Amino acid sequence: MIRLVASDIDGTLLQGGARALSDELFGLIRVLKKRGILFCAASGRQYRSMRALFAQAEDDIAYLCENGAIVYRGGSVVSKLAMERADALALIGQIQAQEQCEVLISGADTSYLLPKHPDYVDHIRYFVGNHITRVKRAQDIPEDILKVSAYCRDGAASHAQTLGAPWKAAYSVAVAGEKWLDFTRADKGTGLAALCGELGVRPQEVIAFGDNFNDVPMLDLVGSPYIMQGAVPALLERYPMQCARVEDVLRKLAEE
Repeated sequence: MIRLVASDIDGTLLQGGARALSDELFGLIRVLKKRGILFCAASGRQYRSMRALFAQAEDDIAYLCENGAIVYRGGSVVSKLAMERADALALIGQIQAQEQCEVLISGADTSYLLPKHPDYVDHIRYFVGNHITRVKRAQDIPEDILKVSAYCRDGAASHAQTLGAPWKAAYSVAVAGEKWLDFTRADKGTGLAALCGELGVRPQEVIAFGDNFNDVPMLDLVGSPYIMQGAVPALLERYPMQCARVEDVLRKLAEE
């Protein structure tokens, strides 16, 4: 029996440049809730951005934010796993030293920026939709650092080795999009496991949807992992359960 649905957002619920979720999805979330099945949005996005995106059902779902570094349910924090501050500051310095890279530093409810170019601020505020705080030095950040991300203008793949390899022993390093490389102590699997523990749900009772490598820990945890048909070949080979739209699978679940 399915008791929890977890879904990535970008490339999974939002495809082809879409900026808004479908009305059908919100209807299905409400139907599933009445049947005792909770929906969880699982993303590298921040909590505030995710609540705005899910405004039609913002209090009816759980939020796995910052690739699992912080998880919310009912407005309360279920789990939080911060990075070691000295390591995070060293990583931030390495990202800033890369000419084609900007850094995004995630707190619980804001993104801290040390922008090199004004267009990056606009991209994070208006396109990504994050609440932002500009700082002159990373050392000035007054709270735990949950995630450090490199925005790579020339593509995340070209920096995955130079930036990612030195940190793989300490952190989860994930390509989270064409231009994003994310570093966290947590991952979507640890975040989802914490939510399952809070709910008393077994991983076998969970369906999860994803499209990228940062979704792999979550997909590997659950009993019913779905990969989107537009995912890279390596992921399509790894997961036999595939779909074009999350709503198609949820509709069948709602009709059972």
